[in-house]
Amino acid sequence: MEFKDYYEILGVEPDADTKTIKAAYRKLARTYHPDVSDQHDAEDRFKEVAEAYQVLKDKEKRAEFDAIRQYGGSQGFQPPPDWQGGDFQSAGGEFQGGFSDFFENVFGQAGHGSSRGFSHQHFTQRGEDVEFLLSLSLEDAYKGASRTISYQVPGFDESGRVVHTDKTLKVKIPAGTIDGGRIRLKGQGAPGIGDAPPGDLYLQIKFAEHPLFVVDGLNLTVTLPVSPWELALGGKFEVPSLDGLIRLSVPASSQNGKKMRVKGKGYGKENSRGDLYVLLRVSMPGKISEEEQALWQQLAEKSHYDPRSDWGK
Repeated sequence: MEFKDYYEILGVEPDADTKTIKAAYRKLARTYHPDVSDQHDAEDRFKEVAEAYQVLKDKEKRAEFDAIRQYGGSQGFQPPPDWQGGDFQSAGGEFQGGFSDFFENVFGQAGHGSSRGFSHQHFTQRGEDVEFLLSLSLEDAYKGASRTISYQVPGFDESGRVVHTDKTLKVKIPAGTIDGGRIRLKGQGAPGIGDAPPGDLYLQIKFAEHPLFVVDGLNLTVTLPVSPWELALGGKFEVPSLDGLIRLSVPASSQNGKKMRVKGKGYGKENSRGDLYVLLRVSMPGKISEEEQALWQQLAEKSHYDPRSDWGK
């Protein structure tokens, strides 16, 4: 009996995750489906691919196969003498037809009538999911917005060749959608094969770079430029937020680089918003008059402050 390496059949590594295995199966199933392919061995290859996927997508059956695989494969392969194959029931109805001798010797009789032979007329496959990257401004994501998007979905023409069809869809973005979030639009992906349903469309949300705010989860940071005397004397300042300008009191003798927290004025949905952090940053004039220079000189002579007094201590 010939050993079948299901990983090799699907073209994946033995440590491949479920997502990788599924993607490999779908690609090969489209390639070798008897209704699509004109290759002479398409039906056999398709059956082989489907059998491999039925095992590797199942956690328990994959573990059994991995154990057998370590036992060793050869042209004269036989399971270990004490091996007890389980009764395998194909899940999901995607594959109906004969399993190989290797499969039946390892896992027991297939649950969908292996003696009946392969019948591709009963094949169905859910349509592929489609990913679409949608860039939004921070304000639009915060308030909610509508967008009209255009994207492509894969499918087959009458000759069985893979083609891509353009789709246009108006989508609504809920208020408070987070950066990196995914929005699922059911049934808006690629069409299914046979009676299977279409796949879904997933919108991957990405915030466009903002000229004022830095986004960190639900928290926002804005830099407030202040003059040296404003930092020394303190005062009230207007600071931008997603709700418009807010008044912020800066204490006298505040340090450059100080972060001030405004609770609940960050990003998010109502009653679950993050905080706004205001970063104080000294801004020096590019050019000063002689009078201003004299005042700075007067301050330097009268001040006892030494910013390097703790050096060497």
